[in-house]
This record gives sequence, structure tokens and C-alpha cells, in this order.
Amino acid sequence: MTTYQALDELFLHLINHRFMSEQLYVLETAKPFAESMIWQLNRDYYQSAGVKAWQSGKVPHNLTSNSMVGKTYAELIFGILKDLAAKGAIEETVYILELGAGHGRLAFHTLRHLEALAAQVNLKLPAFCYILSDIAEDNLSFFLEHPQLAKYYEQGRLDCAYFDAIGDNQIKLRFSNQVIGQADLKQPLLVIANYFFDSIPTDLFRFDHGSIATCSVGLKTSIDPETSAPSELINSLKTDFFVRPVAKSVYVEPIFNQIIEAYRSLVFNTYLCFPHLGLRCLNNLRALSEEGIILISMDKGFHQVHDLEHAKPPVLITHGSFSLSVNYHAMGKFCEAHGGMAYFPQRSTFHLELACLLFVEDSDAYTETKAAYQRSVNEFGPDDYNGLKKFCYKNVGEMSLVEIIGILRLGAYDSSLFQNLMPRIKQLAKSVTFNERMRLAETIDETWRMYFAFIEPQDLAFEMAGILYGLGLYDSALIYFDHSIHLFGHTTDSYYNRILCFYQLRQDEFFVSKLKEANLFLRVFRI
Repeated sequence: MTTYQALDELFLHLINHRFMSEQLYVLETAKPFAESMIWQLNRDYYQSAGVKAWQSGKVPHNLTSNSMVGKTYAELIFGILKDLAAKGAIEETVYILELGAGHGRLAFHTLRHLEALAAQVNLKLPAFCYILSDIAEDNLSFFLEHPQLAKYYEQGRLDCAYFDAIGDNQIKLRFSNQVIGQADLKQPLLVIANYFFDSIPTDLFRFDHGSIATCSVGLKTSIDPETSAPSELINSLKTDFFVRPVAKSVYVEPIFNQIIEAYRSLVFNTYLCFPHLGLRCLNNLRALSEEGIILISMDKGFHQVHDLEHAKPPVLITHGSFSLSVNYHAMGKFCEAHGGMAYFPQRSTFHLELACLLFVEDSDAYTETKAAYQRSVNEFGPDDYNGLKKFCYKNVGEMSLVEIIGILRLGAYDSSLFQNLMPRIKQLAKSVTFNERMRLAETIDETWRMYFAFIEPQDLAFEMAGILYGLGLYDSALIYFDHSIHLFGHTTDSYYNRILCFYQLRQDEFFVSKLKEANLFLRVFRI
């Protein structure tokens, strides 16, 4: 065999191996986009993963569930409560339903900030109850058993429910055993949809200079679907899109057809998602209250027509599950068609849209809500904060302690922000003035107050205790070492550091007793 023949055979072997390795399995032939199995894969993933979807870090959550977002939502809810009080509607409870609550961190932040706002004013406000809803039983158990939520359940300010927003027409509350059915509520139902509409089925259309076509999708994967988990399939999907011209009427709902028909002259040369199931979900929710609903929703998406033009076929943004950008423009038109008021950011956004849609008869009378939106979104909102946060991460090595404390305060003392800035905080804490020392200790206390635990890998309390020890605040350090033990249990490090604190405080009795406990701990676990 010549050298050339050997090279030819090697080349053919490599080519065949490449094609074999790129063998694609057909998951599904062309199906209407909203009926594709991708949506069931998404649902299966969340139901099987439960809270672990966020604990593992696969599904991002801090962008829309940080303390600053919770404060923004609390400001809007507080404005709504004040508007209802001004109307004299204070006897009935206002229910706040979070759709697809997931890990519960947003609810915790919102409730924390809302109770602080309510305590600042001498007003008789209607009672409120926040409902954590989800379709994953694991998440519901997590909500009910979480110690940081217990006081809100006892106060009647929190409940949870299995609720499928697409099909369910009643809410069965699990803590109070109450059932909310059709037209049961005498106050507007407040609905929070945080990173929700981006993950439920949506129709897909193709607009091309006045013509409209519906889109179907075919699915292929490079891995064996018989042996692969939903998240693995989602990450490996390859999509093929097909278009078919349609008549004027697509839906049984006249309003949907009106919105679609209007796009014929508004957009061109674009693929456009239409949230028909999201709108039907809102219709279902409107039926629960005689007074309508108020939707507060944050997600990646668009509310201006020019952002909907020249779009390519949608790309699945994968993160364990997948998500798409939300067509908030259609939602706004749907709200206005029902005589409601739609609030969107007045200025262009870079990361997030925050919509507030009032499906109520007298939406003009909600002046406190309008003022809260202007103050908490238009003047400076979560989208602006996320831009500043990214700037801080890029330049953290140059930041002073005063600057770090400032951004933490601006972010409503978000614990994830603190964790990301913590290496720099530890550097700067070695040399501080008296005022910086006290402000840093106060910042740690405020950040811990806003911390919601769901068994993340980093022991934030232990890290905070170490910073406080370095500042010479041994009493405070002991408190945070206790927090660490409560969440993660005893370790050799926790014993060692607490013993050092008692030594520094000259508390000899505790020093000796903890030494004995530590020795017993070492013997029992043979460390």
C-alpha cells in the first residue's frame, strides 16, 4: 500500500466517523409551534428537577429574583393597596398570585419589603395574601416547610397552591384549605408572572410584507431520545421551521384575530411569537375576580413594534430548560382592548421588560400605582440596576469599600450581589476606618435579613462571620457562626472559630465548654 493510498483510507475513515457521530434522531416531524413536544420537555424538566433546578445553578434566577426586584414589586403592590384604600375597598383581602414561583426567593424578598413599606405609613390598608403557585410538587413542599416563610403563613400573608395557569379555573390553597373559584374575589387579583410567559407554549407566525403564515417546527437531536433526560434533549435540539399561509381568522377569540391582523400592516419580514396561551391564562385569571386583575410581569422581551421586526426564527435559549423572548406588545394591546391600562418602560431596555397591566374598569383612578411605576421603573428600575451590577463585576478590583456599600444599598442588600463582591470586601476589610467598619457590619446585617436560603453550595453566614471576626466584632461573629450551624450543621471550622471568638471575648466558661464539645465531635466523627 502506497503512502497516498494509506492517506486516502484514513481520510475516508475520518469522514465516515464524522457523519456517524453527527447522526440525528428525528424526535418529531413538523408540528404547529405551540403544539411541539418542546413545551412538554420543558414542563417535564421543571416537574422532575423541582427546586434543584435553581440550587444546581442550571436555571438562572438572580436577574429577576434579587432583592431589588422584590423591592420594585413591593412598591407597585403597595401603590395598588393604597389605591384600593383610597376607594374604600379595605374589607376584603387582596390576593397576590405568583405563577410558576419556582424557588420562592422572589416572594420572600417582596414580602420583606412590603411589610417594611406598610409599617412606614399610618394608613388602613386592605389585608393581603401572597400565593406561591407551581406545578412541581417538590416546590410546593419546599414552600410549606421553609422556616423563613413560616411566620408569613401564620400571619395569613402567605399560602401556596398547585396551579396550572393554562388550564385551571380555581385555586386550592394548601395552608388555609380555602378554595378560590369563579368570581369569588371582591378585590382585583394581583398576578405576578416572573420569567413565566417565556416558558409556556406560544404560536409562531411569519409576516412578509402583508402576508401571514403560520409556522411549524420539526425536531431532531444528536443523542438517543430513549435514554436521555429532558434537559439533555433540550440542550441537543436542532429545529427546522416550515411556513403555511393562513386565512384572516386564526383564533376563536375575536380580539386575538384583531391583534394578529393589525400586525399585517405594522411589521414585515419577521417571525413573530404570539402568546395566545398566555392571553388565555389571563382570561382564566380575570374570571376569578369581580374586579379584574392587575398583572406585574418581568422577563426578556419587547413591547415596541420596531423590536419585533426583522426577527429570525426563534432560537431556544437553553439553561436546563429553555425560554423565548416575550411579545409584551401583544399583551399590551390585549389589555387595552379590554379597556385597561398598560404600563411599559418609557425608555429602551437592555436586559429586562417590566410590564404592569391593569385589567380593571377604573384604571385611571390607580394614581398611586402609576406613581410607583414611574418612580420604581421609569426613573430607575431593575434593568438599570442590572447594567450597573455588570459594571461593578467588571471593575470590582478597583472599587472602594464605600462604593461597594453604595451598590449593595442600591441593590436593596441582595445576598447574591454580596457574594459576588465578597472577595473584594475581604481585601478591603483588612484596613478600614471606624465608620467603614460600622457601616460594613450594618451592611452584613441588612444583607442577611434579605437572604433566603435554599441550600446553595456557599455558606454565606460562615463567610460573613469571618469578616466580622476580622473586624474585631466577636459577638456579631458568633451570631453568624450560629446561623451557619443552623443551615449546614457543625463542622471542625465552626467549632474552631467559635472557640476563638470566646477566647477573644474572655468568656472562659464558654471557651472551655466549646473545647470539650469540639473534642467529643472529633472523636465521634473520627476526624
